[in-house]
Amino acid sequence: MRCLVALPAVAVPSRGSHPNLKPRRRSTLVAILGSCRCGRRHLLGASSAAGLLHLVNPPCLAAPAIDPAVMLERVHPARPGWYEKLYATAMDKGMQSYEAEIAQYKSNLFSQLSVAGENILELGVGTGPNLKYYASADGVNVTGVDPNMYMEEYSRAAANSAGLPQSNFTFRRGVAEALPAEDDSMDAVIGTLVLCSVKDTDMALREIKRVLKPGGLYLFIEHVAAADGSFLQFVQGALDPLQQFVADGCHLTRKTAENIKEAGFSSLSLNAVRLSSAYIVSPHVYGVAYK
Repeated sequence: MRCLVALPAVAVPSRGSHPNLKPRRRSTLVAILGSCRCGRRHLLGASSAAGLLHLVNPPCLAAPAIDPAVMLERVHPARPGWYEKLYATAMDKGMQSYEAEIAQYKSNLFSQLSVAGENILELGVGTGPNLKYYASADGVNVTGVDPNMYMEEYSRAAANSAGLPQSNFTFRRGVAEALPAEDDSMDAVIGTLVLCSVKDTDMALREIKRVLKPGGLYLFIEHVAAADGSFLQFVQGALDPLQQFVADGCHLTRKTAENIKEAGFSSLSLNAVRLSSAYIVSPHVYGVAYK
C-alpha cells in the first residue's frame, strides 16, 4: 500500500478448478479474455495460439532490462529521511477508517488463496496491513517490496503479529517497474493501492507477470478514476497535482482497470465498488488475475 486514502456486499469471484484457489460459490465476475498487442493476451484454452504469441514476443516476460537498484533510484530517488519516516508513520496511523471499511473485501479476496508453503510477493507492502489476511499459513514465504526503507519496521511488526516467522519474511527496497525477484519465482503477487503511484503502470504489470509462476495469481485492490463526465471526475482532475505532491506520487485519475485488462493475463476476475470513507478515491476495483 503506497497512498493515503458503506461498501455493498460483493463477493470476490472464484475459480474452483484453479490449483491455487479454494472452491467457492460463483459470484459477480467479469471475464476479460481476448487478444492484444505485444502477444500479452490470449484466449482461454487457445494454448497453441498463446504459445505462438509468447514465441513471437518473448521480451514481454523477460528479466528486467534495468537492475532493480538502478530503477529504484530512477523512479523513486531518495527522499529526506524525515519525509520517508513521516510518511511511514502517517500510513500506519492514518489508514484505520479505510482499513475498517475494506476489511471484509480483503478477507474475501485473500481467503481465495491457498498460500501454505508458497512464495508470495507483496508489492508496496507498506506497513503490512494485508499480512494478517494471508501470512499465517504454514510454510508461506513472503517478500515485501517497498521503496521506503522506514516501512520495514512496521511491516516486520505486522508479519510478527500475523504469526509469520521472521525467517519467512524478507523486506526488499524496490519498485514495481523492476521487481527484485527471479522470473517465474512467485506463486502469487499481491498489490493494494499500489498502481496509483507507480511511474509506469504497464511496465509494473509486465513485471508482475514476469515474476509469477505459470498459473500464478495477481490479487489486487486499487482506487481508480471516477466515471467519465461525473462531478467526481472533475474534482479528481483538479486535485490530482496536489495529491501527487502530498501522497508520494499517488494519481487520482488513472483508469487502472483498463491497464489490468490489457496486461495479457490469461483470465481476469474484476469487480468495482465504491467506498464511503474516502470520497475523492471512492471508486475502486479489485479481483484476481491469472498468468
